[in-house]
Amino acid sequence: MAIIKILPHPEYCPQGTEITASAGTSICEALLENHIAIEHACDMSCACTTCHVVVREGFASLNALDEAEEDLLDRAWGLEPNSRLACQAILAQTNLVVEIPKYSINHAKENH
Repeated sequence: MAIIKILPHPEYCPQGTEITASAGTSICEALLENHIAIEHACDMSCACTTCHVVVREGFASLNALDEAEEDLLDRAWGLEPNSRLACQAILAQTNLVVEIPKYSINHAKENH
């Protein structure tokens, strides 16, 4: 099990929190399973950038980026060298610190 520390985000996790997740789980799945409703407009199919996160610690422990994810990340708001799409970043046993950017390029949110 890995511990994911989520830094405070005004909408999704105002106080910040720590969750646990099994290796082989995506960051997006782990967040959703722990009631952190991160956007994932493409239903985790690597077709958008709404689940963009910045991995502040533990980046090297994640699976390698593939070409599709790299291409999409170029369109993400607030892109940083340690950015990942949460739906594509698969956990190992290493603990992470994750920041959800303040904005995404999603122009319409469902259920709002």
